[in-house]
Amino acid sequence: MNWTLILGCLALIVYILSPWMNVKTVQRAIGVTLFLQIFYLVGHYIMEWPFPTPLVLVQLLIASSLGVALGVCFSKIWPLPLNKGFERVLRTFLIIIPSLGFGMGLQILLQGAFATQAIYLIFALAAWIGSGQFVRINEEQKKEVNTQVIKSAS
Repeated sequence: MNWTLILGCLALIVYILSPWMNVKTVQRAIGVTLFLQIFYLVGHYIMEWPFPTPLVLVQLLIASSLGVALGVCFSKIWPLPLNKGFERVLRTFLIIIPSLGFGMGLQILLQGAFATQAIYLIFALAAWIGSGQFVRINEEQKKEVNTQVIKSAS
């Protein structure tokens, strides 16, 4: 069975059924994919990398979409703190290290032993970018948001 098709269907199902996946999430996944496609096209012309085929472009979309989805799920469990500090560093390590492992498995499934793209790094980068979806706010900020919503509704 073709793993590209299976993982593509899985990504599509996750984005359709999950309540956390909204337009902002789709925009992030497409933005990461667009950047990577341009990166590999420029790399082909400048450094003589293999030209990205349509299958490779779809694999890049799948890797970035699944990575962003993992980051959003992680962000829902542990929202991004507002203040800079040790918690943000720890949170970054706790999303990047496992996503590198998942990305290596994804790379083996999608491209086999002779990979031409760094799917594992793409997956980890997309997971890190997606992990900023939800931000933790305190009680004072919740009150400010509620008063702004009430004022705009009036």
